[in-house]
Amino acid sequence: MILEFTVGNYRSFYEPKTFSLQAQGIKEAHDSYLASHSRKKYSLTSAIYGANSSGKTNLIRAIDTMTGCVIDSVQLNDGDKLYYDPFLLHEKSEKEPTLFEIVFTHNNKQYRYGFEYTQYKIEKEWLFSGSGKKEVALFVRNDEGIGFDDNFSEGDVKIENINDNRLFLSLCAQLGGPISKSVMSWFQSDCNVVSGINNEKYRAFTKTSFLERTEESHRALQLFKKLQLGFSDLTARKKEEESHIPERLSPQARERRLSRSIIIESTHNVYGESGLVCDERVFPFEERESDGTRKLFDMSGPIFDTLQRGSVLFVDELDAKMHPLISQQLIMLFNNPKHNPNKAQLIFTTHDTNLLSSHLLRRDQIWFTEKDSQEQTDLYSMMDIQFADGTKPRNDSNYEKNYIAGRYGAIPYIIND
Repeated sequence: MILEFTVGNYRSFYEPKTFSLQAQGIKEAHDSYLASHSRKKYSLTSAIYGANSSGKTNLIRAIDTMTGCVIDSVQLNDGDKLYYDPFLLHEKSEKEPTLFEIVFTHNNKQYRYGFEYTQYKIEKEWLFSGSGKKEVALFVRNDEGIGFDDNFSEGDVKIENINDNRLFLSLCAQLGGPISKSVMSWFQSDCNVVSGINNEKYRAFTKTSFLERTEESHRALQLFKKLQLGFSDLTARKKEEESHIPERLSPQARERRLSRSIIIESTHNVYGESGLVCDERVFPFEERESDGTRKLFDMSGPIFDTLQRGSVLFVDELDAKMHPLISQQLIMLFNNPKHNPNKAQLIFTTHDTNLLSSHLLRRDQIWFTEKDSQEQTDLYSMMDIQFADGTKPRNDSNYEKNYIAGRYGAIPYIIND
């Protein structure tokens, strides 16, 4: 479970900004939407609103970039470039490091891990465990070297073996360190980022789930039937002529071949003159169904996999191509303890203002991005807003109406001709 994420000097973010899932002490009707950890409560879902080019996507990209840095660090050679993409509209920013820090729980333990880096060098890196007064620095890396706690004995490695551009965490994990391997596994398996626009990337994953008839595919089909998308069943089969996929192909090419090798078919009812069902007809799913239905199918794999494993899913543009009521159903899956017993989390960007009036989100689950006069992204929750009279948004306010009216900021400012 993710508790907090901080980003600085990355794309439209210059000054460090923190996105927090910690619930505020407010009177809301939706305490079931929260999970408990160390006597604190955290949100299972969170929505991020903002105008186009305000930085919503950059926040999701920041999570994805940090994850990529951690996972790919083990493959770097000395002198390889890092994923350095700093803010470009400040005279000093291209000489300053990017900052990423994330606080999360894994295997019932809490960690705070972060690093700062420039194009070719990890400038700082740190890993803490625990929280509050019980937080312990497992290791800290800076210009003076790397220091580690007695509880992190795996940090006792030959420092000369680590390149300037490589994360110390990845080195310790490669050498079999149990704590570092646990932290690495969270990034590899439990922190996932998907696009609600380029949804074809996940089609092979979902198709494989249906081919293998997993529990996740069964739950996805039940959702499709509940939403009455027009078909009564989905089945998967494999093309005989494409049963073998060469190992030499790149991961991307293998995914494409795998996706093409699995055929999904949708079953539709045929109706007689009386209006009653008299037969069934089977169609190729990808040729027959709408863009929105295909997107929902593609994303159902990552969504139900996340729910099954109790992990974290970040979705950019959740509502793209989909009806607002379908978006609400996806959010309800994560908010409902019956469907989400493992406390999985869904964090998404959206332009769907209907969600603001649906009462599916607490005030501390609603976040906004807005650029300031220097083109830097500001990030704040509804609980951070204070009106001119000193009051804050009330829980009985019309959030949608107030947002469209500009009371919360984070909307386009259009110049009239």
